[in-house]
Amino acid sequence: MNNFDFHNPTHILFGKGRITDLKDQIPDDAKVLIIYGGGSAERTGVLGQVRDALEGHSLVEFGGIEPNPRYATALKAVNIIHNEDITFLLAVGGGSVIDATKFIAAAALHDGDPWDILTSFGSVITQAMPFGSVLTLPATASEMNANSVITNPEKGAKLPFRSAHCFPVFSILDPEVTYTLPDRQIANGVADPFVHIIEQYLTYPVNAPVQDGFAETMMRTLIDLGPKALANPKDYEIRANLMWTATLALNGLIGAGVPQDWASHMIGHEITAYNDTDHARTLAVVLPSLMNDQRGPKCEKLLQYAANVWDIRDGSDNERIDAAIDATRAFFEDLGIKTRLSDYDVDASGIDHIVAALKDHGMTELGEHGEITPKDARRILEAAA
Repeated sequence: MNNFDFHNPTHILFGKGRITDLKDQIPDDAKVLIIYGGGSAERTGVLGQVRDALEGHSLVEFGGIEPNPRYATALKAVNIIHNEDITFLLAVGGGSVIDATKFIAAAALHDGDPWDILTSFGSVITQAMPFGSVLTLPATASEMNANSVITNPEKGAKLPFRSAHCFPVFSILDPEVTYTLPDRQIANGVADPFVHIIEQYLTYPVNAPVQDGFAETMMRTLIDLGPKALANPKDYEIRANLMWTATLALNGLIGAGVPQDWASHMIGHEITAYNDTDHARTLAVVLPSLMNDQRGPKCEKLLQYAANVWDIRDGSDNERIDAAIDATRAFFEDLGIKTRLSDYDVDASGIDHIVAALKDHGMTELGEHGEITPKDARRILEAAA
């Protein structure tokens, strides 16, 4: 196992009715900016629950955070913070809203150009406003990590950043608020954490059986419960286990002390920046092709994945790897997620654009060994066409 530091300060409040506990998490004298996305938070009653829980607090609201949150929209919230003397932020939504809130929290206290936060991947952040979250769409684990991804269509960029200053102070996870999610978002919320786990697992062995065991259990849980959630969207136990699995998938625990990949994510980000395809769906396109392309350096972990996640134990090494990749693709397809670039209107010229964007954004040494170049990314994308 490799050396590591692990610190996660986010307080999780999990279970039914926990939104009422908001009143105990935010200082009484705070002036709170509630940040949310579209109209679903209002229609489902979650915003109403939040307002009721914070009765007596000074509240300001900012809606309109997009899926794949936009840089320009986030800057509007920063202006409100300065104009209204906001002291605490509360994200009410899924990963996009929480990601945007992280950027807003950092940009509000940043002395320079906020764009530097993204181009430096967060290294210029020295402080951020305190914020919490009420999770409505489990998928990204943004509710319990310090990561964020922001899209700027004007620059053709979707860039990640990370800062220890951007952990939520607390996050409320009530599985019941996920009952009304449409099938597309349920499916995305299964595929996204599955690939988060893969990125921290499917590399090369470093004798970390605890991390591997956690990862394998979580993948099997997603494989088992994903289709059940689509068939029974109001089953509390299914939704509770999916919600917690999605959070654990990227809260730092399974990634401690092990090599990590993230090439599928970096390539997928450029697909989203190109045509706004759902993040989870870009991952479902890239991952099977990348697994096949990188079967040499990933061979030992691919065979472990085949055996311990899919119970594929018979046949030659290549036959077992082929079967594991086929099972992975079928899993996404069974969730209703297409796994070819052509399903998302990306043709040869689109691949050219995506590869050029990887070069422009410095994504030229991807993967756990830093050996996936734009040329390799082109080959992976062409195989996923």
